Amino acid sequence: PDSRLFPCVTNVCFSSHQRLTVCLISAAFFGSVGSSFLYGYNLSVVNAPASYIKTFYNKTWIDRYNEPIGDGTVTLLWSVTVSIFAIGGLVGALTVSFLIKVLGRKGTLLANNGLALIAALLLALGETAGSFEMLIIGRFIIGMDSGVSLSVLPMYLGEISPRQVRGSIGQFHSIFICLGVFIGQVLGLPEILGQESRWNFLFGFLALPALLQLCVLPFLPESPRFLLMERRDEAGAEKAFQAFLGRSDVSRELEEVHAESRAQNTQRTASVLELFRKRSLRWQLITVIVVMSCYQLCGLNAIWYYTNGILQNAGFQPAVIPYITLSTGGIETLAAVISGLVIEKVGRRPLLIFGFSAMAVFFSLLTVFLHYQDRFSWMPYLSFTSILLLIASFCSGPGGVPFVLTGELFEQSYRPAAFMIAGTVNWLSNFAVGLLFPFIQEALQTFAFLLFVVVCVAGAVYLLLVLPETKNKTFMEISQSFSKINGIPDQTQEREMKDALDTAATNGLQCAEVEMESSF
Repeated sequence: PDSRLFPCVTNVCFSSHQRLTVCLISAAFFGSVGSSFLYGYNLSVVNAPASYIKTFYNKTWIDRYNEPIGDGTVTLLWSVTVSIFAIGGLVGALTVSFLIKVLGRKGTLLANNGLALIAALLLALGETAGSFEMLIIGRFIIGMDSGVSLSVLPMYLGEISPRQVRGSIGQFHSIFICLGVFIGQVLGLPEILGQESRWNFLFGFLALPALLQLCVLPFLPESPRFLLMERRDEAGAEKAFQAFLGRSDVSRELEEVHAESRAQNTQRTASVLELFRKRSLRWQLITVIVVMSCYQLCGLNAIWYYTNGILQNAGFQPAVIPYITLSTGGIETLAAVISGLVIEKVGRRPLLIFGFSAMAVFFSLLTVFLHYQDRFSWMPYLSFTSILLLIASFCSGPGGVPFVLTGELFEQSYRPAAFMIAGTVNWLSNFAVGLLFPFIQEALQTFAFLLFVVVCVAGAVYLLLVLPETKNKTFMEISQSFSKINGIPDQTQEREMKDALDTAATNGLQCAEVEMESSF
């Protein structure tokens, strides 16, 4: 295409079948910076300044009521500050279907930055204003931001990516979550922002990724599938396909989307209730609910309760522990990057099954090591090694693939409802773990991790029996692969797609172009 019209289409060689364009990489990078990165950052950023924030709560209480805050009250306020993030995430997830219908995929991501900027201001200025309520409200708002972005970004990345690299591009989401966690740990070190005089800057940093996304994403295309199927903007969709694919002839892709639209026999976005009633999508929906439940209930969040204690028992000084725990964030990021590099060769299904199975093994070992760590001085080192391997196992598949899978298992009109359900399950499970695990741990002690063994094994077995491989398949082909288990043997949709593409071929496409497979 003319570079004056499509400046994004500079190509980068990826494989013999599909090239990555600068436009596609930029959309994945800057989309993730202002979305996934912020979510990961907010998971870890509250750990370092916890004692300083509690001190601020006490000072504010004394200024208001002329008496120190009670231990129970400060614990309650801190628990609310931490847990309200998940409640905000749930609220954000419930708004996704409406927002993307009105604003589109890219438009919703851009508007969502407004929440991040408001939250950054509230969290950074709460101490100056002497208001702990500002911190709590800020955490709720940044939770809403994460609830929206965790659904909309994977949807956007899945729709703009050629099927040959859809998994790798989708893993940008997971990589930037892990990177956000790691950067939150680094900035929270005492030498940087983890001091009593600087902790508010940790929260002010939230504005930087949001502003970066606001500066770049407006110049990148909207999802071409959204433009064509929901906005009926064929010219806009053609330009978007050209930019993301890096070639001028995208007639094959356009016709494929038209055929999918005709096969669905609807131009409107389906509701959640309609998705639940759709027989041909029954097992896709069950699969997403199972995978998203296992994503949160597999126990990774509970690991953080034990990490510091294990390191203390190993003889490390408390001042050194924050630097050692940086290894957990580093392992997370490295495993996510490796998963992104191999997902198109290995596939989604093996990565998920391997990840959950490996987690079950390492949780079992961790239970044994924790049980005997008081008897042997070297046992805590084995416990910490198990934690690192648990984190690597999670990020190798279960940490990112569920979001890729949610976008792949559903056709265009049902995708928003699917992501809303997935997001709701995700945040409810997150809240349940945070609420219930301390009680479970108190009752079962080190044997609490055996519950996560059961969850991981159940998830792996379900995926082994039910989930087909989705790599390098079109959305229509993935839908057809569930026909048998859904009890829908009719291949009407597949024939509709084939007939539509054959019709396009006879209506003026050159022979060489007809034989070329669609990238989407």
